[in-house]
Amino acid sequence: MNGKLRIAFAMVAVTLLVATSISYAQQKSVRIRGTIEKVEGQNLEVKSREGKDLKVRMAEKVRFTAMVRASLKDLTPDAYIGVTAMPQADGSQRAIAIHIFQPKQRGLAEGHRPWDLKPGSTMTNAAIATTVASTDGQVLTVRYKEKSGSGTGEQKMIVTPQTMIVRYVPGDRAELKPGVRVMLNNAKPMPDGTIEAPTVSYGRDGVVPPM
Repeated sequence: MNGKLRIAFAMVAVTLLVATSISYAQQKSVRIRGTIEKVEGQNLEVKSREGKDLKVRMAEKVRFTAMVRASLKDLTPDAYIGVTAMPQADGSQRAIAIHIFQPKQRGLAEGHRPWDLKPGSTMTNAAIATTVASTDGQVLTVRYKEKSGSGTGEQKMIVTPQTMIVRYVPGDRAELKPGVRVMLNNAKPMPDGTIEAPTVSYGRDGVVPPM
């Protein structure tokens, strides 16, 4: 192989490497729900809810958040919450799950949008404006800033006895053990097939992340 041909092959190899790196850098993050099967240093083996075996590497500055059981009495006016729900024919939302944010998380991902828990589900991160008892359970009116900055949005949430309510609290790496249920947000697929997790949210005392 002459010198010019070697240079040409080298240039092609570099181009492919750069293209692959850019492709992974631009790849959308993923959300993973699953169960820890093994913990080894910064690495987790997770069985996803779809039954896939995933190798997860926690980021160097990974953040841990635990979920603990909460109840209707914790849904107080002005509390900042996330509501996983299904739209109803009358325009309201029937809450599947509610998670109560920590005070420092106020404003996180504020707004109303589609969600991937099940087909047609939504997620609303907002502050509780009013709460009223009803025959179905509890009706919450929540308000949020529109993403466009054009004003304030509002949703009516129907909370039933079947609605799972949890609270976010500071987490601890030591609680990550086989059998613990986790949710990994903004996880990034890596070129080697692993998943990098910047955050790990998990259920404490047997709680299953409901969102």
